[in-house]
Formats: sequence, C-alpha cells, structure tokens
Amino acid sequence: QVQLVESGGGSVQAGGSLRLSCAATGNAVSSSCMGWFRQTPGKEREWVARLCSGGGSGYYADSVKGRFTIFRDTAKRTTYLSMNSLKPEDTAMYYCAAGRYAGRWNYWGQGTQVTVSS
Repeated sequence: QVQLVESGGGSVQAGGSLRLSCAATGNAVSSSCMGWFRQTPGKEREWVARLCSGGGSGYYADSVKGRFTIFRDTAKRTTYLSMNSLKPEDTAMYYCAAGRYAGRWNYWGQGTQVTVSS
C-alpha cells in the first residue's frame, strides 16, 4: 500500500508560480513512478506529468510543456510539480498518483486545488 498526501495548492494570478508537493509513505516499489493529474468539474481527469525512478527526465502533457517541471526528492519520498507562467486554464484540482509502472496508477492522493485568476 502507498499513501499520498498533496500540498501546495492555492490561488495565484496569471503568470505566477506555485509548487505542489506529494509526500509518499508505504511501499517504495509500488511508487516507483509518480504522476500528476488535474481535473475540473465536468471534465475527465487529465494527465499532466510523470517521472519514474531509475533516472531519466520527466514527461509532460503538451499543454504544460516548458512551464511545469516534475522532480522528486528520493530521500524525502516527495515528488514536486513546479508550475510557472500559470494560466487561468491551469485552474483545476491537482492529484498525484503512484504506480510501479508508468500508466498503472494504483494509488491517488486527495487532491489540492489550484486557482489561477486573470
């Protein structure tokens, strides 16, 4: 089992920045890959970024590429999503997810709200 707790959401003006955190506890192997997703009311959950253990860089949705960065502090078992140049369309509930393999997201956090005003 893996438990995930997000933090760092809030309200910001367009062009601003936020950093989301996702702290993981439990089985480390089951959280080898970490991802960030977002969802707005009435829409499907959208994948934002992912990063897996073993090196390599993160992968990003086109909508956030160049503005968001996913990285992790393995000692703290915390994954971050640094969000810059925020746009109103980035407004959503953001969730982190964990899985042993990319695309197999077995564990989810409770979400943290990000609101970007124009």
